[in-house]
Amino acid sequence: MAQLAHLPADSDIAAIQALLDRDGAVIIDDVMTPALLAQLRAELAPFIAQGNAGRDEFSGFRTRRIGALMARSAACRDLALDPLVNAACAAWLGPYCDGYQLHFTQATSIGAGETPQMLHRDRGVWGGHISRKIETQFSTIWAVTDFTAANGATRVVPGSQRWAAGREAEPHEIAAAEMTAGSVLLYTGSVLHGGGPNETNAFRTGVLLHYTLGWLRQEENQYLSCPPEIARDFSPELRALIGYSKGGYTLGFFSTPNGPGEPGLETAPPEMLFGEKPLPKFDQRFVSARELIQQTS
Repeated sequence: MAQLAHLPADSDIAAIQALLDRDGAVIIDDVMTPALLAQLRAELAPFIAQGNAGRDEFSGFRTRRIGALMARSAACRDLALDPLVNAACAAWLGPYCDGYQLHFTQATSIGAGETPQMLHRDRGVWGGHISRKIETQFSTIWAVTDFTAANGATRVVPGSQRWAAGREAEPHEIAAAEMTAGSVLLYTGSVLHGGGPNETNAFRTGVLLHYTLGWLRQEENQYLSCPPEIARDFSPELRALIGYSKGGYTLGFFSTPNGPGEPGLETAPPEMLFGEKPLPKFDQRFVSARELIQQTS
């Protein structure tokens, strides 16, 4: 059976990049502190307990899913800004954009008896309209509980990011992303993957935080999940990450819908909605991969 590589939490970006390029995925062990993991579990538990199971085979009839994690969990906000993840993300997506943004947030809890999710590529959310020469996504799954082959660990097909679109994986080519709670799976939008079957009596819970190019539509509408009245309490860095910043010279401006003669703003950067100036390029993620690697090395 195929295996995924593991790296320690103090790994350099070059090592992470090499494995993402080779396999399309890598596990970073024990990134979360015990205190952050405990906080994450406490914040998510009441939402997951009330979560509804999926309604089709893809979402899982025995899997609970909740979104809007930036609004619901301070620990998830810390994970979204994790320095190692963001440095690796900037290096991976940097060749294809001026800046990146948070794309999708979801906690998934796979219940007993769940069947395996179909293998898929996340880039499919944009259809077949983007050349495969462009990497569209950098994805993370944070382990809230231990991930094992028996309890539904995410299945990944190493190297499948280079396969022809129609090729299907053989059983021996599929790896289970087994990892301890507090670890994180990093993978690309082009690699085949899917939730695993849960043959135990306990839930397997993970937090999905995905990032994408600043010029693409986000899968989760962050402006509805985290409207200004919620986002105003976030740090400027997090607001910029979820999209309250421009993705280029004019991409993402806003104008206030004031009436004739009323004061307002025209073609303004989103930060001005909160009475702030745009952040420097480093904090807005408008940096090249090389610059960010130098900042973190």
